[in-house]
Amino acid sequence: MRLPYMPVTAPTPSSSSTSDPSTTAAYAQLSARRAPNPLLALDRALLHSPPVASGWSSFLGAIRQETSLPADIRELCICRVAILNGAAYEWDHHAPILKSEGKLSEEALEVVKERKAWRGWENAVGEDGEGEGEGEGEGRLSERQKAVLAYADAMTIGVKVSDDIFARLRKSFDDRETVEITATVAAYNCVSRFLVALDVGEMSEKEKK
Repeated sequence: MRLPYMPVTAPTPSSSSTSDPSTTAAYAQLSARRAPNPLLALDRALLHSPPVASGWSSFLGAIRQETSLPADIRELCICRVAILNGAAYEWDHHAPILKSEGKLSEEALEVVKERKAWRGWENAVGEDGEGEGEGEGEGRLSERQKAVLAYADAMTIGVKVSDDIFARLRKSFDDRETVEITATVAAYNCVSRFLVALDVGEMSEKEKK
């Protein structure tokens, strides 16, 4: 990383000038969220600013654990943003979740991993908007999954989302789900840009490939 990592455990008053109540509280919050696993490299980067680390953990914790989205939709949002922004750290952490919890095949993962923007994924569906097949077990993406990928592409690359892409998303998702998909894509654009700018996890060489 371009900055030194903060320690794995909270600094003590005798060991560091960075020890203060806000630092201790942020360490406790992030450690509780990651338990029983240790803090991630991302956490140790964020902990340079305890208020940022604390707010980040609350927001991303809600995105990851408290929305109504099924695992495949949530992780599709995250993984597609990781690919588009070249965030290898993010992809490496979330692609296994997409495959296991989202039950995507290797073939479907390769589709998600395609770096080129699909500009609405027209090549994946017919003019009527219907997919070629709904069977993820056969390596295909469902129409709702394709709609999410098109939406993530539009938000990440162009920021503005066309009426057509938004209407396509709304065919499959209600108001709450639409807000949660939008928040997930937006949140992980923030995460990926933080990761890449600071080279968290020392992934810059991998990101160039």
